[in-house]
Amino acid sequence: MTLQQLTYFLASAEHGSFSAAAESLHMAQPSMSEQIRRLEAELGVPLFTRAGRRLELTEAGRLLLPEAERTLAAAQAAQESVREVRDVTGGTVAFGTFGSAHHYLLGGLIEEFRRKHPSVRLRVVGQNSAEVADAVRDGHLEAGLVVLPVDDRGLDVRPAMQEELVYLSAEPRRVREPMTIEKLADAPLILYDARWGADDPMRRQLRERAQRAGVKIELDIEVEYMTAALDLAQRGLGDTIADRAIVASRGLARRLSGVPFDPPLYETFAFITRRNAHLSPATRAFIDVAQKRVAALRRRIDAEREAEASTAG
Repeated sequence: MTLQQLTYFLASAEHGSFSAAAESLHMAQPSMSEQIRRLEAELGVPLFTRAGRRLELTEAGRLLLPEAERTLAAAQAAQESVREVRDVTGGTVAFGTFGSAHHYLLGGLIEEFRRKHPSVRLRVVGQNSAEVADAVRDGHLEAGLVVLPVDDRGLDVRPAMQEELVYLSAEPRRVREPMTIEKLADAPLILYDARWGADDPMRRQLRERAQRAGVKIELDIEVEYMTAALDLAQRGLGDTIADRAIVASRGLARRLSGVPFDPPLYETFAFITRRNAHLSPATRAFIDVAQKRVAALRRRIDAEREAEASTAG
């Protein structure tokens, strides 16, 4: 039994005659009839009977009909999946990122993707990671790059890299030693992502660490954007926290000094998609480029850190 024979069988059942089915498929009627006879011989039962001038399905034909439809549909889906992987010729990427990604990752990522796939439209939304997770789970975005932890109900989560968080201050005496959670509880702290508050991944880590130490973190100032928190810290209005990649990026923290946490505190970046979702070819291609860019960023940060350690030594 071949897919071609099943195609001829379905066409004959639909049109009610071999000649009409052959015409619809742009082939000769004798070839169509011969393939149906071979199919019947293989199955050992007749599939059609004549009622006047029209073909009617036998009981065996009626049983075969839905199975033939499902088989051809599955074959078509398989063919489409391969075509989608091969050719990203259009569509729209709907992707979310954590809010600070535009400072050191997003521009190069979009530039590289557009160079490879100029016909694909992009909708890249920068939000708090908790909001990105909700949007992917609800189907408003196909995928995202977030900072963990997030609510992972209904999501596939694939960690991509870790980056260390540092405590930043314009006051040198406050960054002479690594920052402990006990000292942080007494620090003049400025944090961003004010709208998301306790749901922000970094704040969740700080809160869990503070609970284990029996202290409470109180904020002096909350703002929405990391750049605003860095600016206020540089003005001496308090201290803030950011990852090392941000500190090294574009001089955003040029008047601030930083120290690590004790024990070290890390942000984990991860790609998320809805569980068992079928991603569009455009989004799959975007994730592939994003994974390579994140890996390159990780290698660059590691190299810079080794160079710093070598210089300090």
